[in-house]
Amino acid sequence: MAARDTGNGDAADETTRETRRGIERRDVLKSGISLAAIAGVAGCLGGGSDDETTTTTAADDGGGDPETTGETTESGGSEGETTNVAIVSSPAGFGDQAFNDLALQGLQTAAEEYDIEIQQVEETNQSNYQTVQSRLAESTNPDYDLVVLVSYNHTQALQTNAEAYPDQNWMLINDSIDQPNVAGYTWANHQMSFQAGVLAGTMTTRELPYEGNSLDPDSSTVGFVGGVDGSLINAFERSYRAGVEWVDENLDVTVGYIGNYTDTQTANNIATSQYDAGADIVYHAAAAAGQGVFQAAQDANRFAIGVDADQSVTLPEYQDVIMGSAVKYINEGTYEVAEATVQDNWSAVQGSNILGLEEEAVRVVLGQAVGDELPDVVTENLEAAREAIINGDVTVPCSASGC
Repeated sequence: MAARDTGNGDAADETTRETRRGIERRDVLKSGISLAAIAGVAGCLGGGSDDETTTTTAADDGGGDPETTGETTESGGSEGETTNVAIVSSPAGFGDQAFNDLALQGLQTAAEEYDIEIQQVEETNQSNYQTVQSRLAESTNPDYDLVVLVSYNHTQALQTNAEAYPDQNWMLINDSIDQPNVAGYTWANHQMSFQAGVLAGTMTTRELPYEGNSLDPDSSTVGFVGGVDGSLINAFERSYRAGVEWVDENLDVTVGYIGNYTDTQTANNIATSQYDAGADIVYHAAAAAGQGVFQAAQDANRFAIGVDADQSVTLPEYQDVIMGSAVKYINEGTYEVAEATVQDNWSAVQGSNILGLEEEAVRVVLGQAVGDELPDVVTENLEAAREAIINGDVTVPCSASGC
């Protein structure tokens, strides 16, 4: 059973300690990533020198093209022909300590191993995406070997541009398009959100005193705060609710949507109303806006679940309330596509790529601070749910791309 908040402001054989804390085969997102400053100016796409990362921004009014800022960082890799890669942000923008930064991190890792020059394009206005994409495809200085588009928000524009620029290779994150020059990578958001629900459902009826925060053992309510109320985030919500009910069908889930991915205050207001109404754990799928949920958890002395990256690491100021995070290894996906581009092996990544629990591409990791305090039943339930999903004994609502 779910109560929906309008979002007006009133309203995701392992037994070792390291595994329980979510130590991964590759770091999800190391704290302290250095992102170049973003400056908003209209102009022409500029090319930097070889072996460097450049940061650009696109004009928010749709009337200008991205312009290169003067800030660069050198990349590694062997000498030879430079591979030029551009990455365009989602509406949440870079510096979200989650989705966009993970995508960028994978490219930065590839640039340490190969001769790759990265150009970041910060564009938070979806109405500008078609223009930004076409300018990058038409650029000759540099001529981009790959353009990475962060988020399904780019899909509509790319449906036109992928066909209009058949010689331009694109990577689309969280969606796919049936074109030979598009590598669509979608992580199983629904599966990791089901796991987040298992974590919340397991803990909400238990005691957990930690650093002044606590759960209410008599509570039967947990919460969810989403970004945009649409197909993709609906899959997070419905799958989270299914995971909660897999643990205990008598538990309730309250739901609220912000309407965007950047408004931390509205996220805070919604989460606060959920905590006030009896929820003691809230899971967010709201990108950068999710920091407002963590602040609300601290104010209410309750707990929250992060998304995309291990947010107890990327946002250490909130690690006292982050019980766990539903993570997806976007960094490994962007690394894989960049490597295929360098090696002229596009066929290895082209098409629709769905990555989930079976591929070890998504999972719930326990918080760096709180995780050690959780009972063993948490990891037992998470593993049981994972095996049931992979074996087909549990059907997770929706799909990787939405409901």
